[in-house]
Amino acid sequence: MEPIRVEHLPCPDRLREMGVDRWPIWTKEVSEFPWSYDAPETCLFLEGEVVVTPDGGDPVTVRAGDLVTFPEGMSCVWKVIRPVRKHYRFG
Repeated sequence: MEPIRVEHLPCPDRLREMGVDRWPIWTKEVSEFPWSYDAPETCLFLEGEVVVTPDGGDPVTVRAGDLVTFPEGMSCVWKVIRPVRKHYRFG
């Protein structure tokens, strides 16, 4: 299984090229829940902090300003520490 990829404070030019500002926005309050990825997801965290723990893997902390890619086929638990607001794209 591919790891979760986290890029801290990606270059604004790269984000512009990816069209991140046109991606939908998802928000979530402080909570904990299981999640599985049927397709890879790339997202830019605008606000918040989460700890994502893949099944059988080590926890990964994600914060505002991080560009993150979650691999297809991964099952995990999301623990939202501070309310999240993020742009996201599947595929």
